[in-house]
Amino acid sequence: MSEKVKSDLYKAAGVDIDLATDLLGKVKKKFSEARRPEMLSPIGGFGGLFQIDLSKYKEPVMVSSIDGVGTKLMIAMMMEKYDTVGYDIVNHCINDISVQGAEPVYFLDYIGIGKLRSPLYEQVLCGIADACKAQNCAVLGGETAEMPGMYGNDFDLVGVITGIVEKSKLITGENIRPGHVAIGIASNGLHTNGFSLARKILFAECNYTVNTYLDELGETVGEALLKPHTCYFPAIKEAQEQGLALDGIAHITGGGLYDNVPRILPKDVSVIFDSSVLPVPPIFKLMVEKGNVDPVEAYRVFNMGVGMVWFVPQKDVDAALKAIRGKGFTADVMGEVVPGDGTVKVK
Repeated sequence: MSEKVKSDLYKAAGVDIDLATDLLGKVKKKFSEARRPEMLSPIGGFGGLFQIDLSKYKEPVMVSSIDGVGTKLMIAMMMEKYDTVGYDIVNHCINDISVQGAEPVYFLDYIGIGKLRSPLYEQVLCGIADACKAQNCAVLGGETAEMPGMYGNDFDLVGVITGIVEKSKLITGENIRPGHVAIGIASNGLHTNGFSLARKILFAECNYTVNTYLDELGETVGEALLKPHTCYFPAIKEAQEQGLALDGIAHITGGGLYDNVPRILPKDVSVIFDSSVLPVPPIFKLMVEKGNVDPVEAYRVFNMGVGMVWFVPQKDVDAALKAIRGKGFTADVMGEVVPGDGTVKVK
């Protein structure tokens, strides 16, 4: 700015422009590490520039998604720990587009907050930058809106992801047929869904706090709830590079197995899942027991230990499991595709 402001009326009204500039300066180095060569300008312009390398594609298809972290942010505020929610929003968004075969190429964030403060701001943005760097996804830009009177002391976090996939390699689910096998990949906890019910059971009904240590969890309630959303893209990328037949993938988020899997099923098939195959994290067992949650509702509200489901033909099952486990994930065959009506059964 070329001239010094002689009054602080905007700051007195609750918006501190100088603080926002200072805090952003602290995380610029992190953002500079989350780049790709296709980026044509540094962060800070009115629009982010990204040039697609057309030599890599014959028919490139852009795949985009937008999502938020939801009320998991309340757990972060209770614990005053904010870096993991940066991972949450990035990994959730990457999973959402990678199920269609897309490679994530750039990400944008939005933070809406009542009162900008440190270290919340830097921790969130550094988590975003680190999560993007881990998956070779560029942070192309973002927006921070300080809105006193709108959010109070709370904040919201939203992410927008864009990826690219060759049209011929799109994963749509249309080739899923009876005889296909459903491979479940384990989650590490709630990821980013079901927190409204979780908070009701654990805090309102059980009177726990985020600092309550429970032997059955082996950690505090807050630690169990704040585990960051797992990113499964490395396993998908490995399977693609091996040429495996990934005929359908479902990211298990809000709606659980019951609502997410049917989104990719042809109308003439159904899936029968065996819930005993993958381990159910202790936090889910605790909530189901303490909250007297019906099993069907539990598998609809929560992921119940299953973060993603792959549908592959029988011939590719062993190779798919090897690809998934080779990237450090727990996975096993947990379902079969049968003639049906596009629905799911969990037994």
